[in-house]
Amino acid sequence: MIKRKICVVITARPSYARVKTALYAIKNHPDLELQLVLAGSALLDRYGDASKVIEADGFKVIEKIYNVLEGEAPGIMAKITGLAIMELSTTFQNLKPDLVVTIADRFETIATSIAASYQNIPLAHIQGGEVTGNIDEKVRHANTKLADIHLVASEDARKRVIRLGESERYVINTGCPSMDLAKEVLENSNFDFNPLIKYGGVGSEIKWHDGYVVVMQHPVTTELDATKKDIEATLNAIYELNIPTFWFWPNVDAGSDSLSKGIRAFREKHQAKNIHYFKNMEPIDFLKLIKNSKCLIGNSSVGIRESAFLGIPVVNIGTRQHGRQRAKSVIDCNHDKDQIKSSVNAQLKHGSYEPEFIYGNGLAGQKIAATLATIDLIFHKTITY
Repeated sequence: MIKRKICVVITARPSYARVKTALYAIKNHPDLELQLVLAGSALLDRYGDASKVIEADGFKVIEKIYNVLEGEAPGIMAKITGLAIMELSTTFQNLKPDLVVTIADRFETIATSIAASYQNIPLAHIQGGEVTGNIDEKVRHANTKLADIHLVASEDARKRVIRLGESERYVINTGCPSMDLAKEVLENSNFDFNPLIKYGGVGSEIKWHDGYVVVMQHPVTTELDATKKDIEATLNAIYELNIPTFWFWPNVDAGSDSLSKGIRAFREKHQAKNIHYFKNMEPIDFLKLIKNSKCLIGNSSVGIRESAFLGIPVVNIGTRQHGRQRAKSVIDCNHDKDQIKSSVNAQLKHGSYEPEFIYGNGLAGQKIAATLATIDLIFHKTITY
């Protein structure tokens, strides 16, 4: 039997954790052949170079596409996407996949969808149908309309994709593959590594053993003028709370340079003794880090998805996750120093929450591989109403 060639394109560091278990399941499925392509910030050291972790996990990267440009204006994101369309079009011509997989809602993912659908290659989209703030909202739903097969993470998302005019037959609630990793950590959350020794990073040698918080804050591409002010509010709140803090550098989006400059300026001015900074971590290590933290702070989707599964107290700041289905473990607040401080203190007082399985039960990878192996492949569709 000829195996179906499944080409998965990863364009950014966070996307790997989103699909890691699905990659393993595709790789090990007797009827599937994995073609793994990396592009964009997933290949850059200053954003954590996910390729090193991916290859260490045993995956063969069949193609690497370098398409990131310097600068943070919105026009740069458009040019990065344009370059990716050109390069991925050639890649797909050469690899001749039976199906291409695009992931979630990062701005570069639309390049994968365009390059595949314009060449009549069936396209599967993972994690469509959700609601977010930022440019991600437009990109996610554009991916949905270009995709032929929809592997959604929740029942709420499934209903939304169907309302967008997609055939129920091709909208499958698999859950989110990152919940598979969260399930593994929930079953064994033993903190078996020292993050300062294993990952280095920069900043103070914080005394984290008696408790710490984690911060992940990214720019909001629809609110670029406020980027510097927003990051300063969070930095000052964390500084005044004086709790040991592991802080992760932002994604590559419009506004990321301003946000990074704000962090560097703060470091030079305050030399905060309670903050240590990282670029990236292996997915399981990262989940163990946040599972053992007192609180996750910022505007990352990790605070909405994995944290719900793990019962982690979350302070979600601003509009980046606006409208996304969330657990009881999340407190929302504005980019205001005092609001952030009071929200963090409330979560510290509360402690851990009961897990909520909004985005799947931890078996998504196997469901995705099984679906891709058996579903009828199409590359043409019409709206259902």
